[in-house]
Parts: sequence; C-alpha cells; structure tokens
Amino acid sequence: MSTVLSQTAQPISPPRVAVPINPKYVPLVATISLFMAMATLGSVFYDGFFSLQVFLNLLIDNAFLVIVAVGMTFVVLSGGIDLSVGSVIAFTTMVSASLVENHGWSPALVIPLVLLMGTAFGAFMGFLIERFRLQPFIVTLAGMFLARGLCYLISIDSISMTNEFYSKVSQMRLPVWGDASISIGAVIALVVLVVAVFLAHCTPFGRNVYAVGGSEHSAMLMGLPVRSTLIGVYTLSGFCSALAGVVFTFYMLSGYGLHAVGMELDAIAAVVIGGTLLTGGSGYMVGTLFGVLMLGIIQTLISFDGSLSSWWTRIVVGALLFLFCLLQRLFTARKSPHG
Repeated sequence: MSTVLSQTAQPISPPRVAVPINPKYVPLVATISLFMAMATLGSVFYDGFFSLQVFLNLLIDNAFLVIVAVGMTFVVLSGGIDLSVGSVIAFTTMVSASLVENHGWSPALVIPLVLLMGTAFGAFMGFLIERFRLQPFIVTLAGMFLARGLCYLISIDSISMTNEFYSKVSQMRLPVWGDASISIGAVIALVVLVVAVFLAHCTPFGRNVYAVGGSEHSAMLMGLPVRSTLIGVYTLSGFCSALAGVVFTFYMLSGYGLHAVGMELDAIAAVVIGGTLLTGGSGYMVGTLFGVLMLGIIQTLISFDGSLSSWWTRIVVGALLFLFCLLQRLFTARKSPHG
C-alpha cells in the first residue's frame, strides 16, 4: 500500500500566476510608452530638452488641440466623425474679433455667444445625422464648408485683436514650479480633460456613448437613449470646438478665415494615436491627451534638431498613424471570435 502511494503521489507545485495586460489597454500603454521613449531620446541628445518648461510648452502650444480632440474623442467613441471642428474654430475667432474690434462688444458677451453658437451648430449636425440617418462624414463635411464660408462673409482679411482683456489673458502665466509657468489656455484644457474623463467614465451619458459605439443595434435593444446620445456627442463636439476657438483667439490674438486649416485631421490623428478605436466603443480621454502631446513632442524634437524641415513632423505623424491603425486592426482581430 505504501509502495503504491509513493509511486502515485506527486509533489504539488504552486500555481503560476500570470497577470497579462488587458488587451483593451494595449493601445493606451503603447502611446504612453512611445511618448516616454521620445522624451528620453530628446533628453539624451539635446541640451535643455529635459526641463519642466519644455514639457509644459507642449501643453501651452497645443491647448486648443487638446480641447477639440476631447470633443472628437466622444464622437469617435460613438462610431462617428466630425470634420467641421477646424472651421468652427476659425468661425469662432472671426466672430469674436469682428464683434469685439469692429462693433465694440464686451468679451463678457462675446465669449458666451460664440460658445452657444458652436454648441447649436454641433447639435444641428447631430440632429441631421440621427433624424435622417445620414453619414456623419458627409454632414460634418458640409458643416466644414459652411463654417469656413461664413468666415469670409465677415471678412476676407485677418482681424487683429487689440482688446485689453484678450491681451492680458494671452500674456498671463501661472507659476508651477521654480521658473516654470503655464498659460490660461492650458489650464482650461486640463479642466476640460478632467471634466471629460468624469463624463466618459462616471455618468450614464458616457456609458451610453461607449455602448452606442460598440453596437448601436444592441444599444437600442437594451433600451438605451441612442437618439439623444448621438445628438449629444455632436453637441459636445461643437461646444469643445467653440471653446477651442476662444483659446485659439487668446493664443493668436486675431481672427482669420484660414485659422485652424487641417486641425480636424490633427484632432483625428491625436485620437487615433491616443488609442481610441475608429470603429467606436473603446478608448480613453487620457490617451487622447498623450496623442496630442505626441504630436507636440515630435515637432519639438525637430525644432531642437534644427537641421530638419518642419514637414518631417507630418511624415512622422503619418508613419505613426499607419502603425497605430495596424495595432488597432490587430486588437480588433484578437477581440473577434473569427479574427
């Protein structure tokens, strides 16, 4: 009996505990890791690169892009797209400059007005998309042409902003640590990001956006308010575009119909590089922030180098977009039971 037991008994080894990264976090981890690698590379090769002010400048110079990319993230999460954001920014700067400089309006009236206009513009596009089941690409493309055309009805020339309020806000800096400081526009961008994170992950609206982006048909069968959610994301995008236009006005101190040309593509690039799936239903606001910072650090590295053309920024961003699109394809293929 003892011989049999000795032959059959095997030592029990402790189970192996594997803690793999959740696949849904892979794009976000890839974005943050790549940003850290670029920051390390710049710190090694260029003197003065590794400083708090250099990294704060990434946020200062791209504050308006952070705001508009946050609105774009909600739209992409729902499975849509918004091509009108750059034109809404330009229209906001033109209306602000015209009313303040040419008609003597107070900024206290102009800023709420342009925010309301941008919100209403986004809500109108969202209504058309939802009510008539139109393609978001076509509706927002029409919105892009409409808003850009309205700029030239106001003026074909640039309108300089000499108002004391805009000048003070443009030059104001808030101390952070030592000699480092941050602009009012960057503070606004961070506040928008925090609110967006709360809205996306801690409210029924945010959960509905993810559900609609994952499967609109399933969301309808679950009884979720698909109609109001779709209109809501474009309304929110319109508001963020107008707010980005206000911050852009502080940054440029002018209104011009050619402001923010192509910024809708920069926003989409930041969202994709930040790890949000273009098919909707998966993504994070923090990833969008790092997507914007990625665009900024590429441009900063090229500026520190000094020997490369600024067009290399576009080339590198294009290569990154290809890389992250392939990563997204791999991610969705692994999620699919038939992938």
